[in-house]
Amino acid sequence: MGRFISFEGIDGAGKTTQWRRLVQRLEELGWPVKAVREPGGTPLGERIRGLLLDTDTSPSAVTEALLYAASRAELVAQVIRPALAEGVTVVCDRFVDASLAYQGAGLGLGVDMVEQMNRVATGGLKPDCTFLFDLPVDVSLERLAQAGQPADRIERRGRAYFERVRQALLEIAEKNPERVRIIDATKPVETIEQEIWNQIANWFV
Repeated sequence: MGRFISFEGIDGAGKTTQWRRLVQRLEELGWPVKAVREPGGTPLGERIRGLLLDTDTSPSAVTEALLYAASRAELVAQVIRPALAEGVTVVCDRFVDASLAYQGAGLGLGVDMVEQMNRVATGGLKPDCTFLFDLPVDVSLERLAQAGQPADRIERRGRAYFERVRQALLEIAEKNPERVRIIDATKPVETIEQEIWNQIANWFV
């Protein structure tokens, strides 16, 4: 079985940059690796992603959570499980923890309800290791503003929403210390990249 690594964090924390860097490093070392993102990663998942991030739509909280779970179910069945079975390392930009935080805590659905949805969607699949990029919400919002990109539907939610999301992610880390490793996302990009590699290098040497 291949290794399954996920990256989590509030918007603007820099996880996608590190996701790309880790994939590139593994490719350069000659390791079979599959990079996937959520929501998306399959033709159906990408269509769901478009719906979820569209500023012209406003699904209910339950609908939003179910759409994320549906995209995830397709990704697990069509991409992640087959890749792991072939010994490929899968590096995922967001996974179940994101839904627990963004919909469960952020939208007030409750972490338990969202966890049940996703247990069905994934068949109970969990990453071997999750890197949580922790960043103060003020810094997150400042980074998003400086990026100059139009905000998607999720990014338009207010400060209080992202505070709930951040707190939920930290609670997930506290409850799962064997899996979740907190990264200080205020550090320089190169420092973070090396810190991540130091924690998993023994899997690939």
